[in-house]
Amino acid sequence: TAQTPRPGTSLARPGTSRSGPDAGVRPTTRGGRPVTGFARPGTGTGRPGTKSKGGGDVSVESALRGGRPGTSRPVTSGGRAVRVGTASMLAAPGGPFVDLEKLDLRKYAARPALARALCDYMLYHDRNPRLAAELCSLATVRAQFKDWWWKERLGKSYYQLGLLRDAEKQFKSSLNDCETVSATLALAKVHIRHDQPFAAVAVYEKGASSFPGETSMLLGQARICDALGEQDEGVELYKQTLRWDAANVEAVACLASHHFYSDQPEMALRHYRRLLQMGVNSTELWNNVGLCCFFASQYDMTLHCFDRALRLATDDNMADVWFNVGHVAVGVGDLDMAHQAFEIALGVESTHAESFNNLGVLESRKGNVESARANFAAAAANAEWAHEPFYNHALVAFRLGDFQEAFERVEKALEAFPEHAESVELRKQLVKQFTVL
Repeated sequence: TAQTPRPGTSLARPGTSRSGPDAGVRPTTRGGRPVTGFARPGTGTGRPGTKSKGGGDVSVESALRGGRPGTSRPVTSGGRAVRVGTASMLAAPGGPFVDLEKLDLRKYAARPALARALCDYMLYHDRNPRLAAELCSLATVRAQFKDWWWKERLGKSYYQLGLLRDAEKQFKSSLNDCETVSATLALAKVHIRHDQPFAAVAVYEKGASSFPGETSMLLGQARICDALGEQDEGVELYKQTLRWDAANVEAVACLASHHFYSDQPEMALRHYRRLLQMGVNSTELWNNVGLCCFFASQYDMTLHCFDRALRLATDDNMADVWFNVGHVAVGVGDLDMAHQAFEIALGVESTHAESFNNLGVLESRKGNVESARANFAAAAANAEWAHEPFYNHALVAFRLGDFQEAFERVEKALEAFPEHAESVELRKQLVKQFTVL
């Protein structure tokens, strides 16, 4: 059995024959996916088997603990003696709204209306999928396995617990009883977690045929196309989405990003202006409008847009704005302003790899070779998936005559971006040098 999926069949290994701009033009994320121009909901939340925002691993054990650590006691041999009538949904003063650990779930499973509200409370408020799965199982048995709603909630409980195969079975069983949009989207998410993009696309296509005009099905297919590098197909799906919902922010933003990286800043600017007319007012939007104005040669508007972006910026996104200000300064030839902007970006975010890389380029042009190499090394350490820091470091080492280090760096650059023409040419020159030596 092959351990590595074939190119183009896995989200972790997109195809080599991509459509649209490559990584040399359009930046990529840590996972190698092109930047889409829209921060999609649900991508930053901790899930079983993934890294949490704080850096810790969100495991099955943490999911079993529930939303409040310490409330789920381990099972003991004697169990707990609960007197009849003490397990109540009445909130204690200063305590939780509902003490789930004291509830007799069998009693509430016999009351479907109350049980459904309680199940949603467990899943979406208390974040306790273990008890939700127990309640769903009891209610499903009581409904003689014919209630699609309980099967869907049981699948969501299994999904939050990391039991993906069991979740897939429940979602499919729920869809067999009654086709719903939420169950279809949930089943597609399970296939994506299994790294089966084609199976997820098949689910979305079936959902699109069952629910015409449901934009979530089209957006799901477009996201997978973006992740696989099939940007032309993704653009068509975004356009179909806008035919059904002309005010879809994600579709407009992704189309604007596509036009920008396809060297069509005027078309991108029209889409971003549409977002402004729709009432979207964010740092990222004004930053993108400023970049579009700059590349469309509307220099009088560029700095005004960046000024608006900086007024709305927080510590989480201010470094990106200052980096783009520095990029604009390089474009107009004001290298001192560019240097200062990159320094401010690093002052806001000390791990901003792009600023380190551009600072290294500026230092290299000034002749400060050691400072340039230090900046390139810092950029590579903070962005191992980017090829620019490795190539720039290799180029500086090559000019200094350090061929061994240049070869090591250019190899890493080609690992990140095998089609990078400058890295391929530099590697050929290094091989010739080694042959002569």
